Amino acid sequence: MSMPELQAQSDTATISGARLLVRCLRELKVDTIFGYPGGAIMPVYDALPNSGIRHILTRHEQGAALAADGYARASGRVGVCLATSGPGATNLVTGLANSMLDSVPVVAITGQVATSLMGTDAFQEVDMFGITLPIVKHSYIVRDAADIPRVLAEAFHLAAEGRPGPVLVDLPKDITVAQVNASVSLPTFNTPEPKPSPGIELAAEMMAAARRPLFYLGGGIEMAFAEDAARALVEATGFPCVMTLKGLGAVPTDHPNSVGMLGMHGNQAANLAVQECDLLIVTGARFDDRATGKLDEFAPGARVIHLDADAAEISKLRHADVALAGDLIANLNALKQAFCAMQPSPIERWRSHTGELREKHAWRYDAPGETIYAPALLRDLAEQAGDDLLLACDVGQHQMWVAQHCRIRHPRRHLTSGGLGTMGYGLPAGLGAKLACPDNTVVVVSGDGSIMMNIQELATLKRYQIDVRIVLLDNASLGMVRQWQELFFDGNYSEIDLSDNPDFAELARVFGLQARTIDRRDQVGGALDWLLTSTGPSLLHVRIDPQANVWPLVPPGKNNANMMEGEQR
Repeated sequence: MSMPELQAQSDTATISGARLLVRCLRELKVDTIFGYPGGAIMPVYDALPNSGIRHILTRHEQGAALAADGYARASGRVGVCLATSGPGATNLVTGLANSMLDSVPVVAITGQVATSLMGTDAFQEVDMFGITLPIVKHSYIVRDAADIPRVLAEAFHLAAEGRPGPVLVDLPKDITVAQVNASVSLPTFNTPEPKPSPGIELAAEMMAAARRPLFYLGGGIEMAFAEDAARALVEATGFPCVMTLKGLGAVPTDHPNSVGMLGMHGNQAANLAVQECDLLIVTGARFDDRATGKLDEFAPGARVIHLDADAAEISKLRHADVALAGDLIANLNALKQAFCAMQPSPIERWRSHTGELREKHAWRYDAPGETIYAPALLRDLAEQAGDDLLLACDVGQHQMWVAQHCRIRHPRRHLTSGGLGTMGYGLPAGLGAKLACPDNTVVVVSGDGSIMMNIQELATLKRYQIDVRIVLLDNASLGMVRQWQELFFDGNYSEIDLSDNPDFAELARVFGLQARTIDRRDQVGGALDWLLTSTGPSLLHVRIDPQANVWPLVPPGKNNANMMEGEQR
């Protein structure tokens, strides 16, 4: 056969929309998808076997979305989840909102009824385009199978570029079965070389003149892969730093310059340092209310330099004296170079003062009694697990204890639902993270309230033998709600009693996991050894004091210097 005849044959070859979709996913370097099949998305599932893409069947679509989120955070790549139309698609919504508020790159592909049926209230038809508009960076409805490569390429590019976030691709069933020219290919995107923002010199001059400068580091550093640049600038300046919940690990939490986590449950030293500083260098953070407390009394004597990938965040809540919008790495590197060329004011007294604050307000672990003290257990867990530990947290008291007491050396090793506060996040996020980072020790820290939100994903761990270890802190209540009811609602404990919990260790064994239960302090060391050295998915059920609270606490409506302190239990 001649070359022209071969070319003609290639040009006329066709492929279904579903198979084109799977081919494009492979070309986009997707190796793992989390999903759940159903009618409208069935042609895509027909194309998945033998595609070279690993599909993880979660037991709920919310689990698929949160697993994709965990995969994306741990790996730095775009996470992918897949669901059918109707309830399959709507079950992704919480996961997409979670990714949106925490700026996580995820592409969600949903089945949809055929285009001829759209708008007719057909079986399992919902307007996913409309439903998700406020909680995604962008939404697509594919109306021509030939558009699949362009739409997917754009979706992946948009999810990851600038400030990351989720993107939805809604795929009508007739589009997935339609035949299209097989030669259609993915477009490419040229990313311009990042350049420092105007204002670098002015920012460096302000930093050099400051007597009490402080870095305020947020989760945007992780999303921009800017942790090395941030650490280099912190060390070159010698300035102390505080971190948000999502910023933990941007500089290791045990770094000499780290004063700790700021905010509602932050370290007292960190909150006091912020209130006393005269210059706040905000990097990849957004003045979230949980970090700032009463905003108009936050860092009252400080001028502000604000670096962020998203220009919309700068001066949104606090006026920036210098705004550095754009690529964080470029701006941090340029700022370091400009600062090092200057003669900075001496800050030894300030460094000494913040060090004294850190020492004075260091965490204590000498709580009396024989019951298990959760902060000490979590500190010991992080120390015994070592530097390859990757933590995935649920939401509640245990989430704050992890942030306060676990050593975190890299932001991608601490996965937590910051903006949305999604109970049920930890288990699916942890399994997604383990598949992304198989060489890391992945530990999910959950509570007895949160674990029940997505407990079905224990079956996913068992099916695929995903080696995730679970520490379940059980106080027989919705602990954080109970604490607020105790402190701010006159002890009116409304609907927080979980004393009828199942036997979690026995439940884990029913799912096929190894499990143990402990309830005394003298059992902790051996139990952690067992958890960290066991092979395969396992659960450590830890009964703790139902009255234990998270301290300190900045009450609502107060500034961060007004921290409530309670007794260790």
